[in-house]
Amino acid sequence: MQKQNETKKGEAKVKGKYLNPKADLTFKLVFGEHKDLTMSFLNALLPLAEDAPITSIEYETPEMSPERDGGKNSVVDVRCTDARGRHFIVEMQMSWHEEFKKRIIMNASKAIVKQVGTAEVFTKIQPVYSLNLLNDKRFQPDADDFYHDYAILNVDHPERSLDYLRFVFVELPKFKPRNILEKKMAVLWLRFLTEINEMTDEVPAELMENEQIRKALSIVEKSAMTENQLYNYERFWDQVNRELVLAEGNFNDGLVKGRAEGEAKGKAEGIAEGIAEGEIRKNLENARKMKSKGYPADDIAEITGLTREEIENL
Repeated sequence: MQKQNETKKGEAKVKGKYLNPKADLTFKLVFGEHKDLTMSFLNALLPLAEDAPITSIEYETPEMSPERDGGKNSVVDVRCTDARGRHFIVEMQMSWHEEFKKRIIMNASKAIVKQVGTAEVFTKIQPVYSLNLLNDKRFQPDADDFYHDYAILNVDHPERSLDYLRFVFVELPKFKPRNILEKKMAVLWLRFLTEINEMTDEVPAELMENEQIRKALSIVEKSAMTENQLYNYERFWDQVNRELVLAEGNFNDGLVKGRAEGEAKGKAEGIAEGIAEGEIRKNLENARKMKSKGYPADDIAEITGLTREEIENL
Protein backbone atom coordinates (compact mmCIF):
# COMPACT_ATOMS: atom_id res chain seq x y z
CA MET A 1 0.00 0.00 0.00
CA GLN A 2 2.79 2.39 0.85
CA LYS A 3 4.45 1.77 -2.51
CA GLN A 4 1.21 2.51 -4.38
CA ASN A 5 0.75 5.76 -2.47
CA GLU A 6 4.31 6.81 -3.26
CA THR A 7 3.71 6.01 -6.92
CA LYS A 8 0.67 8.28 -7.03
CA LYS A 9 2.64 10.95 -5.25
CA GLY A 10 5.40 10.61 -7.86
CA GLU A 11 2.90 10.83 -10.70
CA ALA A 12 1.54 14.04 -9.22
CA LYS A 13 4.99 15.60 -9.44
CA VAL A 14 5.16 14.91 -13.17
CA LYS A 15 3.06 17.85 -14.34
CA GLY A 16 3.75 17.60 -18.05
CA LYS A 17 3.49 14.98 -20.73
CA TYR A 18 7.08 13.75 -20.56
CA LEU A 19 9.68 12.45 -18.12
CA ASN A 20 13.17 13.87 -17.91
CA PRO A 21 15.45 11.90 -20.31
CA LYS A 22 18.47 12.44 -18.03
CA ALA A 23 17.04 10.10 -15.38
CA ASP A 24 18.57 6.64 -15.15
CA LEU A 25 15.35 4.91 -16.25
CA THR A 26 14.56 7.09 -19.25
CA PHE A 27 18.15 7.49 -20.46
CA LYS A 28 18.57 3.70 -20.64
CA LEU A 29 15.16 3.24 -22.26
CA VAL A 30 16.17 5.61 -25.07
CA PHE A 31 19.83 4.74 -25.61
CA GLY A 32 20.08 1.27 -24.14
CA GLU A 33 17.31 -0.34 -26.20
CA HIS A 34 17.16 1.51 -29.54
CA LYS A 35 20.21 1.05 -31.74
CA ASP A 36 19.19 3.64 -34.32
CA LEU A 37 18.91 6.36 -31.68
CA THR A 38 22.17 5.35 -30.03
CA MET A 39 24.05 5.45 -33.36
CA SER A 40 22.62 8.88 -34.16
CA PHE A 41 23.55 10.14 -30.70
CA LEU A 42 27.13 8.81 -30.84
CA ASN A 43 27.73 10.04 -34.39
CA ALA A 44 26.51 13.50 -33.37
CA LEU A 45 28.58 13.88 -30.20
CA LEU A 46 31.79 11.89 -30.67
CA PRO A 47 34.87 13.19 -32.54
CA LEU A 48 34.75 10.51 -35.23
CA ALA A 49 36.41 10.88 -38.63
CA GLU A 50 33.98 12.07 -41.29
CA ASP A 51 34.67 8.99 -43.37
CA ALA A 52 34.20 6.62 -40.42
CA PRO A 53 30.69 7.07 -38.96
CA ILE A 54 29.01 4.38 -36.89
CA THR A 55 26.80 2.36 -39.22
CA SER A 56 25.75 -0.52 -36.96
CA ILE A 57 26.12 -1.43 -33.30
CA GLU A 58 25.69 -4.35 -30.97
CA TYR A 59 24.91 -3.80 -27.32
CA GLU A 60 27.30 -5.30 -24.78
CA THR A 61 26.55 -6.06 -21.15
CA PRO A 62 26.79 -2.84 -19.12
CA GLU A 63 28.57 -4.69 -16.33
CA MET A 64 32.34 -4.22 -16.50
CA SER A 65 33.83 -7.11 -14.54
CA PRO A 66 37.50 -7.12 -13.47
CA GLU A 67 40.11 -9.31 -15.10
CA ARG A 68 41.43 -10.58 -11.77
CA ASP A 69 39.73 -12.26 -8.83
CA GLY A 70 38.69 -9.90 -6.09
CA GLY A 71 38.57 -6.90 -8.44
CA LYS A 72 35.71 -4.45 -8.42
CA ASN A 73 32.73 -4.71 -10.77
CA SER A 74 31.30 -1.54 -12.28
CA VAL A 75 28.17 -0.86 -14.30
CA VAL A 76 27.87 1.71 -17.09
CA ASP A 77 24.69 3.15 -18.61
CA VAL A 78 25.28 2.06 -22.21
CA ARG A 79 28.03 -0.07 -23.74
CA CYS A 80 28.24 -1.16 -27.37
CA THR A 81 30.54 -1.96 -30.28
CA ASP A 82 30.23 -1.09 -33.96
CA ALA A 83 31.01 -2.92 -37.22
CA ARG A 84 34.62 -1.69 -37.12
CA GLY A 85 35.11 -3.18 -33.66
CA ARG A 86 35.25 0.20 -31.91
CA HIS A 87 33.95 0.24 -28.35
CA PHE A 88 31.64 2.91 -26.94
CA ILE A 89 30.81 3.59 -23.30
CA VAL A 90 28.13 6.16 -22.43
CA GLU A 91 27.51 7.53 -18.94
CA MET A 92 24.90 10.01 -17.69
CA GLN A 93 26.12 11.56 -14.43
CA MET A 94 23.92 13.89 -12.40
CA SER A 95 26.68 15.46 -10.28
CA TRP A 96 30.42 15.77 -10.69
CA HIS A 97 32.99 14.35 -8.31
CA GLU A 98 36.60 13.23 -8.70
CA GLU A 99 35.71 9.58 -8.11
CA PHE A 100 33.61 9.63 -11.29
CA LYS A 101 36.66 10.67 -13.33
CA LYS A 102 38.63 7.76 -11.94
CA ARG A 103 35.75 5.39 -12.64
CA ILE A 104 35.43 6.36 -16.31
CA ILE A 105 39.19 5.92 -16.80
CA MET A 106 38.97 2.51 -15.15
CA ASN A 107 36.01 1.43 -17.31
CA ALA A 108 37.67 2.54 -20.55
CA SER A 109 40.83 0.69 -19.56
CA LYS A 110 38.80 -2.43 -18.85
CA ALA A 111 37.30 -2.19 -22.33
CA ILE A 112 40.83 -2.21 -23.77
CA VAL A 113 41.99 -5.14 -21.65
CA LYS A 114 38.91 -7.24 -22.43
CA GLN A 115 39.71 -7.08 -26.14
CA VAL A 116 42.97 -8.95 -25.60
CA GLY A 117 41.62 -11.87 -23.57
CA THR A 118 43.98 -14.76 -22.99
CA ALA A 119 45.52 -14.86 -26.48
CA GLU A 120 47.30 -11.50 -26.04
CA VAL A 121 46.95 -10.62 -29.72
CA PHE A 122 47.48 -6.89 -29.35
CA THR A 123 46.88 -6.21 -33.03
CA LYS A 124 43.19 -6.87 -32.43
CA ILE A 125 42.76 -3.93 -30.06
CA GLN A 126 40.27 -1.35 -31.33
CA PRO A 127 39.65 2.22 -30.05
CA VAL A 128 37.50 2.88 -27.01
CA TYR A 129 35.38 6.04 -26.83
CA SER A 130 34.02 7.16 -23.47
CA LEU A 131 31.15 9.68 -23.73
CA ASN A 132 30.25 11.26 -20.39
CA LEU A 133 27.25 13.56 -19.99
CA LEU A 134 27.36 15.70 -16.86
CA ASN A 135 24.35 17.49 -15.42
CA ASP A 136 26.81 19.68 -13.54
CA LYS A 137 29.12 22.66 -14.20
CA ARG A 138 31.91 21.63 -11.84
CA PHE A 139 33.96 19.49 -14.21
CA GLN A 140 35.65 22.59 -15.67
CA PRO A 141 34.20 25.44 -13.56
CA ASP A 142 36.54 28.08 -15.01
CA ALA A 143 35.71 27.23 -18.63
CA ASP A 144 32.73 28.58 -20.57
CA ASP A 145 32.81 25.80 -23.14
CA PHE A 146 30.66 22.75 -22.43
CA TYR A 147 32.36 20.18 -24.69
CA HIS A 148 35.68 18.71 -23.55
CA ASP A 149 37.57 16.26 -25.77
CA TYR A 150 40.51 14.39 -24.21
CA ALA A 151 43.04 12.24 -26.06
CA ILE A 152 46.52 10.90 -25.30
CA LEU A 153 48.89 13.50 -26.77
CA ASN A 154 52.61 14.12 -26.94
CA VAL A 155 53.29 16.93 -24.46
CA ASP A 156 55.87 18.65 -26.66
CA HIS A 157 54.07 17.91 -29.94
CA PRO A 158 50.29 17.94 -29.37
CA GLU A 159 49.72 17.16 -33.05
CA ARG A 160 51.08 13.68 -32.33
CA SER A 161 48.73 11.36 -30.48
CA LEU A 162 48.22 7.77 -29.42
CA ASP A 163 45.01 6.17 -30.60
CA TYR A 164 42.69 3.79 -28.79
CA LEU A 165 41.48 5.92 -25.84
CA ARG A 166 39.27 9.00 -26.20
CA PHE A 167 37.28 10.70 -23.44
CA VAL A 168 34.53 13.24 -24.10
CA PHE A 169 32.80 15.19 -21.32
CA VAL A 170 29.67 17.25 -22.01
CA GLU A 171 28.57 19.70 -19.30
CA LEU A 172 24.86 19.95 -20.09
CA PRO A 173 24.06 23.07 -18.01
CA LYS A 174 26.57 25.08 -20.07
CA PHE A 175 25.12 24.00 -23.41
CA LYS A 176 23.81 26.77 -25.67
CA PRO A 177 22.48 25.82 -29.13
CA ARG A 178 24.48 28.56 -30.83
CA ASN A 179 27.74 26.89 -29.73
CA ILE A 180 27.59 24.14 -32.35
CA LEU A 181 25.13 25.24 -34.99
CA GLU A 182 27.19 23.48 -37.64
CA LYS A 183 26.27 20.09 -36.11
CA LYS A 184 22.49 19.99 -36.29
CA MET A 185 21.98 16.53 -34.78
CA ALA A 186 24.29 17.35 -31.86
CA VAL A 187 22.19 20.43 -31.15
CA LEU A 188 18.94 18.48 -31.37
CA TRP A 189 20.11 15.68 -29.08
CA LEU A 190 21.47 18.12 -26.51
CA ARG A 191 18.25 20.13 -26.64
CA PHE A 192 16.36 16.88 -26.07
CA LEU A 193 18.45 16.25 -22.94
CA THR A 194 18.35 19.81 -21.60
CA GLU A 195 14.87 21.09 -22.53
CA ILE A 196 12.61 18.09 -21.92
CA ASN A 197 11.54 17.46 -18.34
CA GLU A 198 8.55 16.73 -16.08
CA MET A 199 7.02 20.13 -16.77
CA THR A 200 7.07 19.79 -20.58
CA ASP A 201 3.69 19.76 -22.33
CA GLU A 202 4.59 21.37 -25.64
CA VAL A 203 7.76 20.36 -27.47
CA PRO A 204 9.53 22.90 -29.72
CA ALA A 205 8.73 22.34 -33.39
CA GLU A 206 12.40 21.89 -34.33
CA LEU A 207 12.55 18.80 -32.12
CA MET A 208 9.26 17.33 -33.30
CA GLU A 209 10.26 17.73 -36.95
CA ASN A 210 13.19 15.32 -36.57
CA GLU A 211 12.20 11.65 -36.84
CA GLN A 212 14.79 10.35 -34.38
CA ILE A 213 14.10 12.99 -31.73
CA ARG A 214 10.38 12.42 -32.18
CA LYS A 215 10.89 8.71 -31.52
CA ALA A 216 12.95 9.46 -28.41
CA LEU A 217 10.20 11.76 -27.16
CA SER A 218 7.62 9.01 -27.55
CA ILE A 219 9.77 6.73 -25.39
CA VAL A 220 9.90 9.21 -22.49
CA GLU A 221 6.18 10.02 -22.51
CA LYS A 222 4.65 9.58 -19.09
CA SER A 223 1.76 7.61 -20.58
CA ALA A 224 4.22 5.00 -21.89
CA MET A 225 5.42 4.14 -18.37
CA THR A 226 4.15 1.48 -16.01
CA GLU A 227 3.30 2.33 -12.41
CA ASN A 228 6.45 0.55 -11.30
CA GLN A 229 8.58 2.59 -13.72
CA LEU A 230 7.06 5.83 -12.46
CA TYR A 231 7.73 4.75 -8.90
CA ASN A 232 11.39 3.96 -9.67
CA TYR A 233 11.69 7.23 -11.61
CA GLU A 234 10.56 9.21 -8.58
CA ARG A 235 12.87 7.26 -6.28
CA PHE A 236 15.79 8.08 -8.60
CA TRP A 237 15.17 11.84 -8.31
CA ASP A 238 14.74 11.58 -4.54
CA GLN A 239 18.16 9.92 -4.36
CA VAL A 240 19.70 12.52 -6.67
CA ASN A 241 18.30 15.35 -4.54
CA ARG A 242 19.68 13.78 -1.37
CA GLU A 243 23.12 13.42 -2.93
CA LEU A 244 23.05 17.02 -4.14
CA VAL A 245 22.19 18.26 -0.66
CA LEU A 246 25.02 16.21 0.84
CA ALA A 247 27.44 17.36 -1.85
CA GLU A 248 26.47 21.00 -1.29
CA GLY A 249 26.92 20.58 2.45
CA ASN A 250 30.33 18.97 2.00
CA PHE A 251 31.31 21.71 -0.46
CA ASN A 252 30.30 24.48 1.97
CA ASP A 253 31.98 22.68 4.86
CA GLY A 254 35.09 22.47 2.73
CA LEU A 255 34.96 26.20 2.03
CA VAL A 256 34.58 27.02 5.73
CA LYS A 257 37.32 24.57 6.69
CA GLY A 258 39.58 25.84 3.93
CA ARG A 259 39.02 29.46 4.98
CA ALA A 260 39.74 28.63 8.63
CA GLU A 261 42.85 26.67 7.70
CA GLY A 262 44.00 29.55 5.50
CA GLU A 263 43.51 32.06 8.30
CA ALA A 264 45.33 29.84 10.79
CA LYS A 265 48.17 29.31 8.35
CA GLY A 266 48.39 33.04 7.72
CA LYS A 267 48.54 33.78 11.42
CA ALA A 268 51.19 31.11 11.97
CA GLU A 269 53.26 32.42 9.08
CA GLY A 270 52.89 35.97 10.40
CA ILE A 271 54.02 34.93 13.86
CA ALA A 272 56.97 33.04 12.40
CA GLU A 273 57.94 36.02 10.27
CA GLY A 274 57.69 38.31 13.29
CA ILE A 275 59.90 36.03 15.35
CA ALA A 276 62.42 35.80 12.54
CA GLU A 277 62.52 39.57 12.09
CA GLY A 278 62.94 40.04 15.85
CA GLU A 279 65.86 37.61 15.92
CA ILE A 280 67.53 39.41 13.02
CA ARG A 281 67.19 42.79 14.72
CA LYS A 282 68.53 41.36 17.99
CA ASN A 283 71.55 39.79 16.28
CA LEU A 284 72.33 43.02 14.42
CA GLU A 285 72.18 45.04 17.66
CA ASN A 286 74.44 42.59 19.48
CA ALA A 287 76.87 42.61 16.56
CA ARG A 288 77.07 46.43 16.67
CA LYS A 289 77.86 46.41 20.39
CA MET A 290 80.50 43.68 20.00
CA LYS A 291 82.07 45.47 17.05
CA SER A 292 82.23 48.76 18.98
CA LYS A 293 84.08 46.98 21.78
CA GLY A 294 86.65 45.58 19.37
CA TYR A 295 85.57 41.95 19.15
CA PRO A 296 87.15 40.07 16.18
CA ALA A 297 84.80 39.72 13.19
CA ASP A 298 85.10 35.91 13.24
CA ASP A 299 83.92 35.79 16.86
CA ILE A 300 81.00 38.10 16.12
CA ALA A 301 79.99 35.95 13.13
CA GLU A 302 80.12 32.76 15.21
CA ILE A 303 77.99 34.21 18.02
CA THR A 304 75.37 36.09 15.95
CA GLY A 305 75.21 33.98 12.78
CA LEU A 306 75.87 37.03 10.60
CA THR A 307 78.28 36.96 7.66
CA ARG A 308 81.57 38.88 7.67
CA GLU A 309 80.15 41.17 4.97
CA GLU A 310 77.08 41.98 7.10
CA ILE A 311 79.35 42.69 10.09
CA GLU A 312 81.63 44.97 8.04
CA ASN A 313 78.62 46.95 6.79
CA LEU A 314 77.36 47.72 10.29
